[in-house]
Amino acid sequence: MAATVPPRPDTATAQTVDGAIGVPERARPVEPEHRPGRLRRLARAGRADWRRSALAAASGLALTAAFPPYGLWPLSIAAVAALALLTHRRTARQAAWTGFAFGLPFFVWLLQWLHVVGWDAVIGLSIIEAVFFVPLGAALALTSRLPGWPLWGGCLWVAEELVRDRLPFGGFPWGRLAFANSASPFTPLAALGGAPLVSFGVALTGGLVAAAVLAGWRSRGRGRQALIGLGAAVLAAAVAACGYAVPVPTKADGQLKVAVVQGNVAQPGMHFLGRPMMILNNHVDATLQLARDIKAGRVARPDLVIWPENSSDLDPFTYPQAYDAITRAVRTIGVPVLVGALVDGPDADHVQNEGILWSPVTGPGASYTKQHPVPFGEYVPFRKELTKVIHRLDEIQRDFYPGNHTGVMTMGGARLGDVICFEVAYDGIVRDTVNAGARAIVVQTNNATYGRTGQPEQQLAMYQLRAVEHGRAVVAAATSGISALVEPDGTVKRQSKEFTREVLNVHLPLRDGTTVADKIGAVPEWTLAMVGVLSCAVAIWLGRRGRMEDKGK
Repeated sequence: MAATVPPRPDTATAQTVDGAIGVPERARPVEPEHRPGRLRRLARAGRADWRRSALAAASGLALTAAFPPYGLWPLSIAAVAALALLTHRRTARQAAWTGFAFGLPFFVWLLQWLHVVGWDAVIGLSIIEAVFFVPLGAALALTSRLPGWPLWGGCLWVAEELVRDRLPFGGFPWGRLAFANSASPFTPLAALGGAPLVSFGVALTGGLVAAAVLAGWRSRGRGRQALIGLGAAVLAAAVAACGYAVPVPTKADGQLKVAVVQGNVAQPGMHFLGRPMMILNNHVDATLQLARDIKAGRVARPDLVIWPENSSDLDPFTYPQAYDAITRAVRTIGVPVLVGALVDGPDADHVQNEGILWSPVTGPGASYTKQHPVPFGEYVPFRKELTKVIHRLDEIQRDFYPGNHTGVMTMGGARLGDVICFEVAYDGIVRDTVNAGARAIVVQTNNATYGRTGQPEQQLAMYQLRAVEHGRAVVAAATSGISALVEPDGTVKRQSKEFTREVLNVHLPLRDGTTVADKIGAVPEWTLAMVGVLSCAVAIWLGRRGRMEDKGK
């Protein structure tokens, strides 16, 4: 499709129809400029914008339904297609609003699990995340005037996610298209280009579907436009099927017997801790029961026991009763235990979220400190200023201090890589862990605050995508669920129920080979994003040149 010059003010009203999907009507004579006609056009434009905003909001909600716990992944394609149609050949300003109208309801529903903190937190974070869809909508409108616009739109989705995953305060990757497609035909693309390539595949397919719909609307099933529509539909199907041609490495080089202990918590919500030592005692008791089952021959002795994040609700190095309880459990089971604990330090104003490998012989040894604490959850940016306004932030009495190295440790005789909770959402942290020699990925997490809200299911989908991306099994230990074993092909082999005490005895596959995604890192993401940005620059340049030529006539 050739680049076109934006309509002049006196013909702009001929560009709306059906007003909601932005499909242009056939040109009609321009009415004489008189007040009643102008008022009618303004009223019609207002109604069209209202309908367009409503459709954008509905499309954003449809995108949420593509994510767990609903998991209707085809809706991710439909939602992308809808946004492409709603912004097609609109002005940048109009499309920017459409992007926001799409993004806000999407994030409000997706992040509703934050309501346990407060609905103000849901709305506030959703607004911040939806702002990233403002430039996305404007950019989709600009590039919709270029030939091959579905391709540029796919690149722009990657660019939006790249920025949102990093800003502000280290970013918040929730809601990436890839995380709605952890068990879809697009998933194998992760082994080639990571999560960004999966998002690109989904966005490109959605754009091609939009092109097919648009051509079909214009042609009414006849002529050249009909062939264009058919070609776009065929290309969309081909892109969606590409994943089937991608080999996903799954052959294990060995295995490790692992017991995942889910000790459970006192109650869901913000105040899940209960009384001091309660959560620790739950995990100690479950481990002691496992030792009795081993002695009775009901289960085999594992090589490693994994406890979740915050499985010790007291710092074992500060409170002797916690240290002694952990030591008793570890010595009784007779194998190393990976313990999750909050440890004081490195100064009086900070704590560290750690995974500590506890030996039955030598006690605590190697450890991993969470590298990416969650802003406003584990630390407070601008604490002095914000606590004067938001008094609830005083509940976070000390900031979490970030670690400075990966979580690769020798556990039970194998090199495994520990990541803690939300870190699994960040591409670089998991990739660095695998490239540092992890033969499998361990996720220690505490989802008790968000139990029964859909958040644990959303995180489980991330485990599935990471397994395929890195060709590594993922074993997750959660205080209250969902604990799970995910095979290297993304299959959930075992999974616990929420808010139950349970021990998963699993055989953890170990692999040494790396995927293409591990080797090339963030190159596909940055390349696709830069192509998207350059396509916007070309669209702006062509638009300005067209206007200058028009003035020169």
